[in-house]
Amino acid sequence: MRNSTLCYIEQDGCYLMLHRTKKEKDINKDKWLGVGGGFEWGESPEDCLLREVREETGLTLTDYRYRGIVTFVNEIPLETEYMHLFTAAGFTGSLADCDEGELEWVEKERISRLPIWPGDLIFLKLLAEEAPFFSLKLEYRGDRLANAVLNGKRLELE
Repeated sequence: MRNSTLCYIEQDGCYLMLHRTKKEKDINKDKWLGVGGGFEWGESPEDCLLREVREETGLTLTDYRYRGIVTFVNEIPLETEYMHLFTAAGFTGSLADCDEGELEWVEKERISRLPIWPGDLIFLKLLAEEAPFFSLKLEYRGDRLANAVLNGKRLELE
């Protein structure tokens, strides 16, 4: 079991997205994601968020919201991950190069046309709808989303 954070930083109708291209052994290779990463010992979700955003982007968050918890269940590798999901509207600093891929401001409406995980569409929709704090469980079989459960209720998948 692991804990991680993911943040969608907002500016002018865009989210800051990371195109994961630089690591060879990366489950997210060639996908587009927000920014974040795994907890280090003793970190709270907020500690991890602030550190990961600073490390990956060079930005220091000044205004952020904790939006939900996403539980990922993957068969391969056999693991469960608890991802703490945030959005941010304020930051200081300038974008730096990221050692995991390329950072780009992407219009929110365009994100669904990028190569992203199918479950990301679900939580991005919840963020857009300003849903209250939520718990979303996503079960994957390889790259295929096999099951999604929002606040204890199974969602119909397309």
